[in-house]
Amino acid sequence: MKKINSVLSVLILLIVVGCSSEKVSEKNMKVEELNKKIVVYQVFTRLFGNTNSTNKPWGTIEENGVGKFNDFTDKALSEIKDLGVTHIWYTGVPHHDVIRDYTKFGISNDDPDVVKGRAGSPYAVKDYYNVNPDLAVNIENRLQEFENLIGRSHKNSLKVLIDIVPNHVARNYQSISNPEGTKDFGADDNKLVEYDVNNNFYYVPKKEFQVPDFLNGYVPLGGENHPLSDREFDENPAKWTGNGSRSPKPSFYDWYETVKVNYGISPEGKKDFDELPAGFENEDYKKHFAFWQDKTVPNSWIKFRDIALYWISKGVDGFRYDMAEMVPVEFWSYMNSAIKMKNPDAFLLAEVYNPKMYRAYIKKGKMDYLYDKVQLYDTIKNVMQGRGLTDHIPPIQEDLKDIEHHMLHFLENHDEQRIASPEFAGNANKAKPAMVVSATISTAPTMIYFGQEFGEDGSENPGFGTSSRTSIFDYVGVPAIQRWANNNQFDGGKSTKEELALRDFYKRLLNFTITSDALMGAYQDIHQFNRENTEWYNEKVLSFVRWSDTEKLIVISNFNSENIYGFELGLPQDVIEKWNLKDGEYPLKDQLYKKHSAKLFVKNNQATVRIDIKPLESFILQLQ
Repeated sequence: MKKINSVLSVLILLIVVGCSSEKVSEKNMKVEELNKKIVVYQVFTRLFGNTNSTNKPWGTIEENGVGKFNDFTDKALSEIKDLGVTHIWYTGVPHHDVIRDYTKFGISNDDPDVVKGRAGSPYAVKDYYNVNPDLAVNIENRLQEFENLIGRSHKNSLKVLIDIVPNHVARNYQSISNPEGTKDFGADDNKLVEYDVNNNFYYVPKKEFQVPDFLNGYVPLGGENHPLSDREFDENPAKWTGNGSRSPKPSFYDWYETVKVNYGISPEGKKDFDELPAGFENEDYKKHFAFWQDKTVPNSWIKFRDIALYWISKGVDGFRYDMAEMVPVEFWSYMNSAIKMKNPDAFLLAEVYNPKMYRAYIKKGKMDYLYDKVQLYDTIKNVMQGRGLTDHIPPIQEDLKDIEHHMLHFLENHDEQRIASPEFAGNANKAKPAMVVSATISTAPTMIYFGQEFGEDGSENPGFGTSSRTSIFDYVGVPAIQRWANNNQFDGGKSTKEELALRDFYKRLLNFTITSDALMGAYQDIHQFNRENTEWYNEKVLSFVRWSDTEKLIVISNFNSENIYGFELGLPQDVIEKWNLKDGEYPLKDQLYKKHSAKLFVKNNQATVRIDIKPLESFILQLQ
């Protein structure tokens, strides 16, 4: 008996020590993440490794080519990592509608009348428990090929993100990969009623779905004959369309390729589920998880939670949630807390465009990050285009100061125009000052879109949609990426000097951001102070300071593409005090190119540094 007790004591000790080590490790990991900036590289998976440059309008895979999971080799991933990237968002992974015959693999054909483009929208998901067959070399082994990519990404110290699109699914959602016991969306719906709390969809009883009238000369597949392209799609009764249209015949401008998911909100707006108690926004994810354990929730909530946990179990490190604001905040509390219970470090990013709802989705919905689109991006875009003033940027940081860490910054993504396109700025170098500001003004993550670092202009127009945005609907090559990939050697062998110089700028900037202590520390605007007190300082320049206990930075950017500016940049007295600067000279060294140096002169509570800044130039001056 003593021997047994002794063995039990040892086992208990080992368990306790193991748990303690795990907690310490988890704590250290979280501290490390909080102390360094995050950089997300969004890559459109099927386009990245495509070496075919044909770019025929409405071209097939055979004509225009397609990238594969296997094209993300260790070499490719290490180069992405070396750019200064910490997380990679593989866009378009879940199996969505595509116009390609995969019936021999048990996959039903998709109807061109309700599919945008030939390659299909990644936001019309057809099977959440598998991956896009286009992306696999061996179709039957497609899920394993993606799991192998997750493994390679982790080996190269990159965390993996994929999309989840909770607001809508493809009109013909049909999973052939459901785990045992899992039913398809809509399988148990009562289709005789418009709404039931546990229906997965909303219906238009006694009405058949009608294909929308195509406008602006659009014809599916560019007019190519296809057995299913007959302006018919069998859906009876009709379902509400993804963007909320209740018409059995949606508009061409509606998201007609998708159907809206029902989260237990009646057509009149009544919530048929429990709401979070007052003050619960201040509770952590563990309390949120516990709150939902004895609650009955709509069936769609359970389905999407299970989908997310399925991908977490595969090694995915987080998600980008499409149009998250079209789904109730309470659902996000339910799902995100369940994810965090499985992986406390999961990275949860939401597409939310309503500033009045930001704090609700962060605090109640337990989102880690939201797009800073309608404030910083839209404002900085106007400045880049020469229409806006830098004066409008500091008030944004002031408005968001309580949640600034949660507002992810970007200048490009799959929804936005390419900076180098004529429709945006027409010059990739105009991104430089904006990128410095975007990446250094807050503690929030930075995101770039593949090809942005080379100045890709998005001029290809291979089918559905228009140029200026790299197509997400069709098979296309991305010329700037193809030149850098150099037949998948990923060595920049065919890139132009200008492209390589731009990438070098991004690499220097992003790598600095992920190592800087100051960029996870304090921020203060000095722009307004200099606007009021410094001659020649103007509305095309922006400046601010960042600091920590170990690092002090002065950041200044010139958004003007033509003019050199020279002035004595000043620091306000409170910054002098916070930095504990005594009278004297302080060397400053630029951290972008390490070539520029200056001196900060402090005397009688005044601090100035001489700045001569070229068009589109930026300095990140570190106090030595």
